Amino acid sequence: MNKTNPRVALVTGASTGIGYATAKALQDVGFRVFGTSRRAVAERSDGVTMLTCDVTDDASVAKLVDDVLAKAGRIDLVVNNAGMGMLGGAEESSMAQAQALFNVNVFGVLRVTNAVLPAMRRQGKGRIVNLSSVQGFIPAPFFALYASTKHAIEGYSESLDHELRPFGIRVLLVEPAYTRTSFEENLAAPDQLLDIYDSARAGMTMAVRKSMEKGDTPEIIAATVLKAATDSQPKMRYAAGKMARQVSLLRRFVPSSAFDKSLRKQLGLPV
Repeated sequence: MNKTNPRVALVTGASTGIGYATAKALQDVGFRVFGTSRRAVAERSDGVTMLTCDVTDDASVAKLVDDVLAKAGRIDLVVNNAGMGMLGGAEESSMAQAQALFNVNVFGVLRVTNAVLPAMRRQGKGRIVNLSSVQGFIPAPFFALYASTKHAIEGYSESLDHELRPFGIRVLLVEPAYTRTSFEENLAAPDQLLDIYDSARAGMTMAVRKSMEKGDTPEIIAATVLKAATDSQPKMRYAAGKMARQVSLLRRFVPSSAFDKSLRKQLGLPV
């Protein structure tokens, strides 16, 4: 990579976890990296420039992209990582809560993507890497709303990639499984809890906790993002980590009835 004229990367949700590790990994290989957080954070010593941005706000996203272009002149890579999770029965969330989740996980990605595309088209090149999840292509009981956002990102990304290839722009997906971050602690709770789901919800919470303990480190996911960002012949989807690769293979080749039974057994649900 040209050290005197490095490629410019923008990573949303870069204050902690996967976003933090991704920003550092990109900076380590020579990208000039701008990261975002919803609130101002202390200046980082690793060369990553942190900017504040609320991906649910049109004006905030527009200002972010304008600031990066003013400082760096272009944007070669966007990693849409900002997001939130939710654990609970699908009917336990109000419409307002469901809309708020989609506003971050789906429309936040659309806002950032739409804001950077004019600059990428002028450049005649660019790459957008969207953080999805294995829950973007498998069922996720008690994560139905979160999984729906990731399913939406999968369909959006694959479709948009076809639209943008004539302009030299690619849109790719990175699909992690469980990752050892603060995701579990930051899961939103449903805003209209129902007693009938108490036992199953508690069981799912325990299952998530155990899976997180065995999950991949953020650095493993960041290495996969880096591969997606720099591959000379990029793929549409990148499974991130051993578990994600296993789940991807099982989903593709195991009969749906067998996959269904295995999923319920692993999650402690009646088969």
